[in-house]
Amino acid sequence: QVQLVESGGGLVQPGGSLRLSCAASGRIARSNNMGWYRQAPGKEREMVASISRGGNADYTDSVKGRFTISRDNAQNTVYLQMNSLKPEDTRVYYCNADLILSSGSGYSIRTYWGQGTQVTVSS
Repeated sequence: QVQLVESGGGLVQPGGSLRLSCAASGRIARSNNMGWYRQAPGKEREMVASISRGGNADYTDSVKGRFTISRDNAQNTVYLQMNSLKPEDTRVYYCNADLILSSGSGYSIRTYWGQGTQVTVSS
């Protein structure tokens, strides 16, 4: 059973920082692209940041210069360091990972989502 387990959300004042973590576990042979998305009530889920296995990162314009995505390939873990947080960053944040799974019959690739973690930026 493959799982993505997120942690690190919470309540923070404007201008503050949070660090999100997402660890993938299970019969994982290799993790490929990993990323973070966010969603507000009644809105579509949007990509926040993504990172390739080699470390190439991409960000949505609204978080450039404030958020940093990183990963630990050995631990199949992705992080999101969020600085200078704004009230409009208030969302549920989801991690996403493309994983190559191993089994007795070979390998398969699937995309997984975390359960979501609430980030609230408010004074």
